[in-house]
Amino acid sequence: MNIDAVHKSFEWIKNRQPESVKELSRIISACALWNIPNTDNAACLIRMKQGGAWDDSVRETARACSAFADIGIIFNDSKRWLLSQQHEGSWNGNVYDTTYALAALADMGESNKDGCLWLVDNYGADWEHVGTTALIITALWKQDALSGSAVYRDLINERAEWILSQRGAAGGWEFISTSNIVMQALMLVGFKDELDASVQWLLGEMNDDGAWGKEDGDVIATALGLITVGMWAGS
Repeated sequence: MNIDAVHKSFEWIKNRQPESVKELSRIISACALWNIPNTDNAACLIRMKQGGAWDDSVRETARACSAFADIGIIFNDSKRWLLSQQHEGSWNGNVYDTTYALAALADMGESNKDGCLWLVDNYGADWEHVGTTALIITALWKQDALSGSAVYRDLINERAEWILSQRGAAGGWEFISTSNIVMQALMLVGFKDELDASVQWLLGEMNDDGAWGKEDGDVIATALGLITVGMWAGS
């Protein structure tokens, strides 16, 4: 992906009007990765914060916290709010809330062994989907990296190999957003070299106007695509 295509994608995003926490968070992370100033979206997301949380939601708060951590901002009240929502190891007994919370806490420098153990102890057939598994290995890797250990390394490697085995012949994993999350997880945990074909598939899915997504394009899919390609290119 050449730099002109990158600018085209960011220009497409600039002409949208993102409103959700999820959209704003993804855009902030993409801009941080490509070193593009993004004070307007960051300010908008800050204004949406109520107390320590966004939308009184674990997942949305975690997404926002990770995005702000990407630009060097840590909200300690949000960290405390996330920790207050943890019960018996998990967040709401939900794998998605738990993975996003663990990743965000790691991004903010907070280890959480109980959450990791809950994921490992409960991993089974119900969670054996590529997107879900990608979120799990991302959370475990970030927590491992923060503690300087490799407690979950064998599980992470085994599950990463399984994810690769589920890849389609063209190089993707069914949906654009799922494929982005999967590729980001695989690069994070050390499987970047296996993803050349997948990145080429992703680039081939870009619309002529620089966006990703069906019809007129999708803000989240486009931001995720920029994050994936940025990670792969080492920008």
